[in-house]
Amino acid sequence: MITILRLNHRSKRDKRVSTHVGLVSRAFGATDLVYSGEKDEVLEDSIKKVVKRWGGSFKINYSKDFIKTIKLYKKKGFIIIHLTMYGLELDKTVKNIDSKKNLLIVVGGEKVPREVYDLSDFNLSITNQPHSEIAALALTLDRLKKGEEFNIDFKNANLKIKPSNGSKEFY
Repeated sequence: MITILRLNHRSKRDKRVSTHVGLVSRAFGATDLVYSGEKDEVLEDSIKKVVKRWGGSFKINYSKDFIKTIKLYKKKGFIIIHLTMYGLELDKTVKNIDSKKNLLIVVGGEKVPREVYDLSDFNLSITNQPHSEIAALALTLDRLKKGEEFNIDFKNANLKIKPSNGSKEFY
């Protein structure tokens, strides 16, 4: 099980970023997204509509206190992975993470408090330069899943894309 925790969502400012965190999480095989910050029914409805149309059982939930959420998942035995440009190199570190265990991947928002770094088992970086949290999430999930995201079967899909080089085709 892979849960994504999106920190400090701001409905006006982060609408697209948080939605894309949810889309990437689902497409790359995470089971659910928990977000903190401002509660946003529009964000939740957007993700739920994608699941209804494209299939799968991906869930979205709200957490009022992300520190309590991290501590709860840690208590349940999840490996806590925090994505940050200040972290350890992804490719050198990912081999030390047992991807068969339950994972909580923390995706930052505005300034991330020190306690998140301290609670995390791994602080990972895709590069030590400024970058997108969406790119960091996609690359991390790809490495953890070892490229198997194309083999995910999204049950109950109303739409499925048929791979094509020149047109948009659906099954």
